[in-house]
Amino acid sequence: MAEKTNAKVAHKEHKETSHEHAEAKVHKESHTEKEPVKIMRKEAKEKYSGKTKVYSLEGKEIREISLPEVFGDDVDEGLIKRAVLAAESARFQPKGIKPGAGRNFTATYIGSRQKPQMHRTINVGHARLPRKKNHRFILSGQVANIPRAVGGPKAHPPRTEKVLEEYINKKERRKAVRSAIAATGFKGRVRARGHKFKDNISFPIIVEKRIEDLKKTKDVFKFMEAMGIIEDVERAKNRKRMRAGKGKMRGRKYARAKSVLFVVDRNEDFYRAARNLEGVDIAKVENVSAKMLAPGAQSGRLTVWSEAAIEKLRGKV
Repeated sequence: MAEKTNAKVAHKEHKETSHEHAEAKVHKESHTEKEPVKIMRKEAKEKYSGKTKVYSLEGKEIREISLPEVFGDDVDEGLIKRAVLAAESARFQPKGIKPGAGRNFTATYIGSRQKPQMHRTINVGHARLPRKKNHRFILSGQVANIPRAVGGPKAHPPRTEKVLEEYINKKERRKAVRSAIAATGFKGRVRARGHKFKDNISFPIIVEKRIEDLKKTKDVFKFMEAMGIIEDVERAKNRKRMRAGKGKMRGRKYARAKSVLFVVDRNEDFYRAARNLEGVDIAKVENVSAKMLAPGAQSGRLTVWSEAAIEKLRGKV
């Protein structure tokens, strides 16, 4: 009896130790599998350096400056999307129908059972619906004034009272702009958005103040060639296509891609020089918004900052 008991205890101990070894092996294998993934994510994550290079109009590095603190903010994709959608909803125009549309008829419904058959619309073998008074007897009239009738009103038409604009708090909107500005300083985000540029450019792209004095489109074109970002304008040019649907009749004939955004301090001369390049936008630093920095609610637009705009950005945002 004692021998049987000892054998059972030994078998139980052997089973427990083998189970522990199996668990340890599985844990070790899972740890070794996940380890490279963590390393890859760590290497792929870009860090905020706090400094960047300033380029000349010839595309050469001339000096290094410290960046404003806004470029070190965290990029909140959800908040950027909310701000962009709120800005786009502000363009919606209220629409509705004419009051009384589809109900301008003499149709009426008589539900009294005491009236003669020809003068009532109930218990007469016809649908109990309002009918026009354009015949001798109301029963001979045409159904009207209801959505199911020919020429009747819409069942649930659009109302001008409907609130179309989405609301976002001021602090949230400012935070979204800061996040969108910070996203322009990461090369990986800009490339993931589809923009094309040379690999040796440091981000964010900052150019000397002389860029704001350019007055000719050919001079802006030469600068973009020297910087290695003209390829992105060609990409936007090739993506221009005719829009599908009725938008062609409403001032939106072509669907266009977004290319480079220039943020400057003075845009009187530079705006006229760069506005005709496909997909290029120009904005003053105080007017920059989340919609400009993240078209389609996708952060990381290829942005070129003038040195004067960077200096003004230090105290603005």
